[in-house]
Amino acid sequence: MVQARELSAPRRRAARTGAGRRYVPRWRVLAVFLLPALLLYSVFIVYPLVSALDYSFFEWRGIRQVGFAGFDNYRDLLGIYPYDEQLWRAFAHNALFFAGTMLIQTTVGLLFALLLFRYGRGKRFLQGAFTTPYLVDPLVVGYLWSLLLNPMFGPVNALLEAVGLDSWALPWLGDTRTALPIVVLVNAWQWVGFPMLLFSAALAGIPAEYHEAARVDGASAWQAFRRVTLPLLTPAIGVVSVLTFIGNFNAFGLVYAMSGSTGSPAGSTDVLGLLFYRVAFVEGGVEAIGRSSALAVLMFVFIFGVSMLATSYFRRRERKLV
Repeated sequence: MVQARELSAPRRRAARTGAGRRYVPRWRVLAVFLLPALLLYSVFIVYPLVSALDYSFFEWRGIRQVGFAGFDNYRDLLGIYPYDEQLWRAFAHNALFFAGTMLIQTTVGLLFALLLFRYGRGKRFLQGAFTTPYLVDPLVVGYLWSLLLNPMFGPVNALLEAVGLDSWALPWLGDTRTALPIVVLVNAWQWVGFPMLLFSAALAGIPAEYHEAARVDGASAWQAFRRVTLPLLTPAIGVVSVLTFIGNFNAFGLVYAMSGSTGSPAGSTDVLGLLFYRVAFVEGGVEAIGRSSALAVLMFVFIFGVSMLATSYFRRRERKLV
C-alpha cells in the first residue's frame, strides 16, 4: 500500500492502463474523432455562410467585385420591382407551405403512431412503407407526382373519369387555386413517416403506469390522451415542428420539379428557394451574386432566429413536465 502511494502520477496511469500500453489523454481521443466532422462542417456550412454574408455587402459586375455597397443589395430586394413583390409573395407561400405541411403530416403521423403503438399488427412493414418516401430525393418525388397528376395522360385523372367523377378531373398543377394545396399535400405525403417514427419512439418511452393511473381515476381514452399522452409528447412535437419549419422554408427541389423555376401557374407556388434560384441564375443580371447572397442571408437570419425561439419555447414546456 505504501509503495502504491509513492508511485508518480504517470506511473499510476501506466499501472491502470497496463504495462505495455501508452496512456492517451481523453481530449486527444475526442479531437481525433471530432476533427473530420468539424472540418467538413466548416468547409461546407460555415465557409459558405460567411462568404454569402461577405458577398452581400459588395457591388458586383458578373463575377468581379467592384466596390463596397453596404446595404444596397438588401434595399434592392426589399424596394425594387419585381423583387419587392416576389419576395413577400414567396414568403407568404412558404408560410402556407409550412402551416399546411405541419398540420397534415403531424396530425396523420401522430394518428398512425398511435394506431401502430396500440395494435402493432404489421408494425415493421407499415413503418417501412411510410418512411420510404422521405428517403427519396424531393426532385424525384416531385417529378413522379407531376406525371401522376398530368391532365392529359396522368393516372389520377384517368381513375377519376373511370369511376364517373369527371368534374374532379382537374389540371391540378395548372390551376392557381389547386397548385399550392397539391404541392403541400405531396410534401406532407413524402414526410409523414418522419413524425410517425418520432412519435412512435416517444410513445414507447411513456411509462405504462401513467395510463393505468388515468384509467383508475376514471379518465376516458380521449381524456387520457389529452391530459397524459399529449403533454408527454412535447419533446417530440418540438423536434418535428422545428425541423419541419427549417425544411419547409428551405424548400426547393419538390416545388421546382412540380412547378418549375417560376412557381407556375402565375407564381402561385413561388417560394423563397425558387426566388433565390432565379435571382442567382436567371434574373439577377450583373448584380446576381450580391443580391442572391443578400437573399440567402435574410433567409438564414429569419430561419435561424425563429428556430431558436421555437426551440427555447419547447424547452420551457419540457421543463414544466419535470
